[in-house]
Amino acid sequence: MVKPAPFKKTKEPLSQTRGRAVQIQQILAAEYPDVKTFLNHDSPFQLLIAVILSAQCTDERVNMVTPALFARFPTAECLAKADFDEVLPFIRSINFCNAKTANIIATSKRLVADFAGQVPVEMSDLISLAGVGRKTANVVRGQAFGLPGITVDTHVKRLSNRLGFAYGDDPTALETTLMSVWPESIWSPFSTELIVHGRRVCTALKPKCQSCILYKLCPSYPLNTAQSG
Repeated sequence: MVKPAPFKKTKEPLSQTRGRAVQIQQILAAEYPDVKTFLNHDSPFQLLIAVILSAQCTDERVNMVTPALFARFPTAECLAKADFDEVLPFIRSINFCNAKTANIIATSKRLVADFAGQVPVEMSDLISLAGVGRKTANVVRGQAFGLPGITVDTHVKRLSNRLGFAYGDDPTALETTLMSVWPESIWSPFSTELIVHGRRVCTALKPKCQSCILYKLCPSYPLNTAQSG
């Protein structure tokens, strides 16, 4: 097995890093046009529930269970009235189904009680919901409401390190750093495009550096090619 290359830490000026981020985002936008969320939904509420379900689970698996779930419980009001045993069978095939069943019911009840059944926009309100952290909140804010936000998942974390934008493993610390490095106008699309590129090209164990469209702008490229060659 080819070992993943170490991250090459750079000491370029912030202005140069920001400029490189814009260049990379433009390249990825052309490579992956019209990429938005990977989770099927018809409303902000359904997106919120789908993202809660997607924690430590593939989007494909979530998309397999949500059609039946949303057909039975299309709104917060419907799901808030449901019993645990009534909801569990719909999502039994996904990871941590018991905890997630409890969370989506609790979140729905909270939406009905405190937000008139609507998904709130403010970060502080979103992360107060059961099963919702900053990652989930940023996805909802960006995809449902068009607000700027950086979604730090495993792919964004890995690529941010390799591309020299931020270093470390803590998602909140990485998000804070990236907010200062990336222009706000690219926060949401860049997050999604990096996720796609991480899944298809800049993979964890065997990055496809020789065929990567970003190699000229990637400070880790020489290290990657040295190890994978």
